[in-house]
This record gives sequence, C-alpha cells and structure tokens, in this order.
Amino acid sequence: MQERVPASAVGRVARQVARRLVMLVVLLAGVFAAIELLPGDAAGATSDRGVTSADLAARRTALGLDRPVTERFLDWMTGLPTGDLGTTARGQHVTDVLAGPFPNTLLLGTLALALSTVGALALGSWATLRPGGRTDRAIDALSTAAFAPPEFVVSVALLLLLSQWTGWLPAVTLTGPDGRPESWTMIVLPLLSLAIPQIGWNTRIVRGALADQAALPHVQAAILDGLPRRRILSHHMLPGALPAIAVGIATSAGMLLGGAVVVETLFNYPGIGAILAGAITDRDTPLVAGVVAAAGAAISLLLLIADLVRTTTLGEERR
Repeated sequence: MQERVPASAVGRVARQVARRLVMLVVLLAGVFAAIELLPGDAAGATSDRGVTSADLAARRTALGLDRPVTERFLDWMTGLPTGDLGTTARGQHVTDVLAGPFPNTLLLGTLALALSTVGALALGSWATLRPGGRTDRAIDALSTAAFAPPEFVVSVALLLLLSQWTGWLPAVTLTGPDGRPESWTMIVLPLLSLAIPQIGWNTRIVRGALADQAALPHVQAAILDGLPRRRILSHHMLPGALPAIAVGIATSAGMLLGGAVVVETLFNYPGIGAILAGAITDRDTPLVAGVVAAAGAAISLLLLIADLVRTTTLGEERR
C-alpha cells in the first residue's frame, strides 16, 4: 500500500503537466490563427511607404508568409522546446527582444501577486474572525468595490490621487541605462494598479473558503471546546481552505499578466505591454506568440502548483 502512493502521485502530476501543455499549444495555435485573420500582414506593416508590389511579394516570401499558416505554426513549434522563439518581422531574435522587458513584467507581476496574496489572506482572515459583524460587512463591500472596476480605471484613479493631486509618486516610469525603472517609486503605481483588483478578488475567495471550513464538524467542535478563534483559524480552518485559496491565487497570475499590458502602457513601464502592442500592429506572429508562450509558461507553472496543492491536500484528507 505504501508503494502505490508515489505511483499514483506521479500519475496525477503527469496528467496535470500534459493537460497544461495541451492548453498552451492550443492557445499558441489560436494566436497564429488570430493574427492570420487580421487585415494586412507583417510584410506590409513593416515595409517602407512606396515599396513596389514586387518588393512586397519578395518580402512576404522572405518572411515565409507565402506558406500555409499551419506549416508556419508547426515550424515555429519545433524550435519551442529548445527555447528558439523564432525571428521577428524586423529580423531580430524574439528571445533577444524579450530578454529585457519580460523580466521587468515578471518582477511587477510577482510583486503584485505577493501583495495581493498577503492582502487577501489578511483581510479574509480578519473578516472570518468577526463573521456577520461590521468588519465582515465592510471588508465584503470593499473587496467587491476593488474587484469591480478594470485595471485601467484603477490606474487612472491612482494616477489622479497619488500623482496629479498629491505629487507623492511619479506619473510615468523613466528607464535607466540597464532597461530597468530608474527608481523604486516608479513601480508603486503600476504595482498598486495591478494588485488592488486582485486583492478584492482573492479576499472574497479566502472569505468563502474559510466560511466553508467554519461549517465543518471538527471546526465546530473546536469552537465548542473554547479554543481561541485565532488558533481555530490558523490550525483548523486555513489548512483545509488552502486548495481553494491556491487555485484563486494561481488564477490571479493570469489576470495580472493580462492587466499588465494595459497598466504598463499607461505608466510607460518597460515591460512586455509595449512590445505586445507593437507586435500586433506589425502583425508580427512570432513575436506575439513568443510573448504568449513566455507568459503562458509562467501561468501554467503556477496553475500546476495550485493543482498539486489541491490534489495533495485532498488526498491527505481522504486518507
């Protein structure tokens, strides 16, 4: 019996990895198809004005645009396992184009994810300690208000409040010689713009997961035994709520990277937002797919970790 547990665990991990890989491949195929459906192509978008039709046709051939989209997609996918993301329509390696901006986006997203996780756990736990009271109702209302508006609205509100009206924080991000923001204060507004909606989202998830745990018999027994509520929360409720919380946090990663495109553009943050916008304008399929592949890999990893936490926790509860 002891030997079967590792085997089943490995099987679960393998299935989850395979599922995430299939989802990523389908997403990348969708990117190629979507760019193909847009009017124009990379040859026309990146050529100088006044170029002849013969030169344009030659450029389409050089970029491989005369080949079927399925063939181009399969050719691009063969290089993906080795980290080769192809070449942009302007002749640069996609990995070189993303080498500077993607770490900046990853830093911003990681900080926003950490802030939203800590904030949601704190607020959700605080509300749970006072169920039905003023604090619980206030946190519920604030979390709903925080998650309801999109990142663009939150960004504009923070820009007006913390930059234009008070002058506490810079309105735009200036980039240093190393391609990074010149000052940490330039990260604060983009960070808050991304984190605040996710704090609202995850606070509701934490509150709901803890409320489900509060109704379980062992938690009710701990309450009847007179244990302190903080101890009940930390020892009896949070461990059981962890799978749902982990899935919510992992889902936030996708929302954060999606919102980063808008937030980075608004605050002139040196991330993949401007790169992606320019790539779509240029109809540059390899560059768009490269951005999606890098972001999708990061999100898939977090979702896989959440799946593992969930299956491991549920497996322990069943035993």
